[in-house]
Amino acid sequence: MKGKDRIFRAEINEPGDFVFDDRVVRVFPDMINRSVPGYATIVPMLGMLARRYAAPGSRLYDLGCSLGAVTLAMQAAAQVPLERIVAVDNSKQMIRQFERVLAREAAPGGAPVELVCGDVMDVSIHDASVVVLNFTLQFIEPGRRLGLLQKIAAGLRPGGVLLLSEKVRFEDRTEQELQNEWHHDFKRAQGYSDLEIARKRDALENVMVPETLQAHRQRLSQAGFDRCYRWYQGFNFVSVVAFKDE
Repeated sequence: MKGKDRIFRAEINEPGDFVFDDRVVRVFPDMINRSVPGYATIVPMLGMLARRYAAPGSRLYDLGCSLGAVTLAMQAAAQVPLERIVAVDNSKQMIRQFERVLAREAAPGGAPVELVCGDVMDVSIHDASVVVLNFTLQFIEPGRRLGLLQKIAAGLRPGGVLLLSEKVRFEDRTEQELQNEWHHDFKRAQGYSDLEIARKRDALENVMVPETLQAHRQRLSQAGFDRCYRWYQGFNFVSVVAFKDE
């Protein structure tokens, strides 16, 4: 089920905060590809990175899985037998649609996928070699983010990794303004109007709270990760790999 994202056109949009409801689920692939620069590159690269760091017999976690693009990329890329891939999302509508997607697109003979409809804060992380937070942490209240990362670090095997993608902000005011302008130019190039861009920004204001890359690095270190490297940036969207060495 794929549709064109017209949610924030004036004639059909309703005031209020952004939510992952049925309207969003119906157009999510179109929405995220037209909103996040390089999303179509990030997803398969996460599969590639998962293939490198997935340990035999371990679990892989996709926290905030939405319609399962990353889960399916990891399943298709895996070259070792896995205990399972655990895909978690708190949107019932997302999980319901992911079940349908999984039935059509799961890799033949691939690792079993466990779908969990629930809050990522409540999910236990156990015997993991790879955990993915692909544009998920930004929707967690800032005061709860450290606790989630600590739980992930504690649940990772030595040598395990966290693959983290986030929209970030910049300390330098001029750079922040430029990065926002460039991102808006990207969205205009994808066919979004200025009104749609403004209305979505307003809807996300109280829901998504970006932080600087330095703040993310410091928190990852505090949570128990030993190293963190940026591997992708598209304007104000960044992806990093955080390692738990021991």
